[in-house]
Amino acid sequence: MNNKKKNEGQTDFSYYGLYLLDYLCTNKFEQATDTAFIRERADRAAETYEKARLEGYPADGAQEQAMDTLLRGLRYSRYAILREVVESEFFDEVPEEKQEAFILKLMPLVGNVFSVYDLSDDNFALSSDYDLLYTELTGATVLYIGEYGV
Repeated sequence: MNNKKKNEGQTDFSYYGLYLLDYLCTNKFEQATDTAFIRERADRAAETYEKARLEGYPADGAQEQAMDTLLRGLRYSRYAILREVVESEFFDEVPEEKQEAFILKLMPLVGNVFSVYDLSDDNFALSSDYDLLYTELTGATVLYIGEYGV
């Protein structure tokens, strides 16, 4: 019974709730532990799907709208962007098996770099700000590796 109670908050999520939970955990969003946030988003996505179907959209089109509702403002996580920088720019310096630990160690040290960028903009990766952030993170990582190594 203890295990059932322990897992109850996660296993009774809808399809959209489980999808969002996995997405938030994988990309290390702070909302990954906020069940109210996940339920509210999942409910909104399900409502969007139902409304789209009632309006005559095919299942694929309704699903696309629902996923847009589910993930709006959550396209870019700090972790995912830093992971991209490390994987792309430091593949020779940081072996694949050490990347996860390295990224998690680096995350708190580059928090201030992220603070000036709006990652909730769903088109952030298409902006010049994304390039600036990418460059700043690359520089911060170079400095860190130079000072402390991997």
